[in-house]
Amino acid sequence: MMTDAAGSRTAVVLFNLGGPDSPEAVEPFLFNLFNDRAIIDVPAPLRWLIAKMISKRRAPAARDIYANLGGRSPLVAQTEAQARELEQLLGPGYRCFIAMRYWHPFTSETVESVKAWKADKVVLLPLYPQFSMTTAGSSLKEWKSQAKRLRLRIPSRLSCCYPTQRYMVEALADLVRLGYEEAKAQGTPRILFSAHSLPKKMIDNGDPYQAQVEQTTQAVAKATGIPDLDWALCYQSRVGSMEWIGPSIQSELERAGQDHVPVVVVPVAFVSEHSETLVELDIEYRQQAEALGIPGYIRVPALGCHPFFIKALAEVVRDPKSGSGKGGCSSLGQTCLGRGCQC
Repeated sequence: MMTDAAGSRTAVVLFNLGGPDSPEAVEPFLFNLFNDRAIIDVPAPLRWLIAKMISKRRAPAARDIYANLGGRSPLVAQTEAQARELEQLLGPGYRCFIAMRYWHPFTSETVESVKAWKADKVVLLPLYPQFSMTTAGSSLKEWKSQAKRLRLRIPSRLSCCYPTQRYMVEALADLVRLGYEEAKAQGTPRILFSAHSLPKKMIDNGDPYQAQVEQTTQAVAKATGIPDLDWALCYQSRVGSMEWIGPSIQSELERAGQDHVPVVVVPVAFVSEHSETLVELDIEYRQQAEALGIPGYIRVPALGCHPFFIKALAEVVRDPKSGSGKGGCSSLGQTCLGRGCQC
């Protein structure tokens, strides 16, 4: 276990996606998202034009989605809460900062805050348990760019992924058990672990995200201790006509409807509540489940500030190799390392 020398100042920077803080921020937030080369990998001038077109076209529907959430994303406030809980657990010598990729507080703002605090070292902590170049990879690239531009010359270390971190697995297993008990009144439940999908070509190009999501779900299913647990991994939030990884949550809901079993939906890659849990899972897919005649639909909360999850983050901060039992960045660590991970 790594420990910090007495009197040292360690800045822990929590990376997350971010979200619009007002209806007016929706379109620029979407533009920032689609103007990221990790999302649309084309030359800058063309990417800028595509991002403009997509964000303008999608903004009205996205504003309707956020209207269900009071006109803004709750993700930043929840990330702040996680940061404060983590800071308290880590104790003296640590301060936690948050850096959002596509809206305030932007990475550049966080770099300035870390500089002003006069940290001795920096630990970069993506709130993405499973590594992808579209999430943790993009945030790391932006951090390096802004740190160089703003002349932040402090030693930094990335804790790039922790798909089977023992305390995170136990936190998810705890949530699954609670949801399972609630759903049992309607029959023998099926657990649907749901993760954000990714274009298949990214996986084919070596992104380890899908394999690490599979590692997480297998570890959690085992940790529940429920005999003969009926479970499946599925993916949500697919857009466009390209091929995405699956199976989709729609297809798994259809199968559950045919089998007439209740479902317990578990966000397995989202650690905070936002539009894809509070609207997509709680409203849209719940309506589909009811239409399919599924006898029960339980959605367990995202990890949030679950004490075991905060404990997991603290352990990852102190020892980046705690993310899996196999050392480094999981058994697929070399894939991450080859793409810029420094853990």
